[in-house]
Amino acid sequence: MSKPDESRRDFLIGAAAGAGAAAGAAFVPEALAQNREATPAPVHMEANGAGQGAFFNAEESATITAFTERLMPAGPGGPGGPGGPGATGKPGARDAGVLNYIDLALAGAYGDLQEFYRHGLSQLDAYCRATFKEPFAQLTPARQDETIAALESGRATGFAWPTAQTFFNTLRTHTMEGMFADPIYGGNKDFAGWRLVGFPGAQPHFTQAELQSKEAFTRAPIAGLQAHAATPARRT
Repeated sequence: MSKPDESRRDFLIGAAAGAGAAAGAAFVPEALAQNREATPAPVHMEANGAGQGAFFNAEESATITAFTERLMPAGPGGPGGPGGPGATGKPGARDAGVLNYIDLALAGAYGDLQEFYRHGLSQLDAYCRATFKEPFAQLTPARQDETIAALESGRATGFAWPTAQTFFNTLRTHTMEGMFADPIYGGNKDFAGWRLVGFPGAQPHFTQAELQSKEAFTRAPIAGLQAHAATPARRT
């Protein structure tokens, strides 16, 4: 994994831990927490962004998948990384279902950000086509990183609303939420984010040795809020 990848991962993991993200419920976005009872059981979209989501179309899904994976890339041995499917290692945004989290949020509690995302994604692709002759999702990882750096610094041209920096900061925040919030909200698939930071989730009990140990807690099972949530009937 390249140094930019490592730096990006380290930043998000450190920010999550420093903000108490590993505390599970403490990291649940307020808007989503207030709508917990109305939140549908998450249905994970395809990792490659193909297909129609709750809010995103196929092209938008592909862009969000690529963007969030560059923000939080899989490490060596991760399911979406150099180790191949099924390998153990450091998961990335694709493995954790960050696309699914953002898609469900925009179709529900974050509905007021729908136009924000539509405009932001349109401006992003316009910038990429003007700069590289291709949309963001079709760029090489190096050019995607170059584009993300331009957004973060505010150097990307053609952005009115949202601004390049605002769009970047929002998508980075939502990537962190999708990685580390309780899986009931559609991300953190298979507890990938919690496992990454060593957060055990809700456990039925802890032994005295586990409470006193300074080693990372790894015992399964890990249970999130979804273990106690009623599953609504699916639409037909």
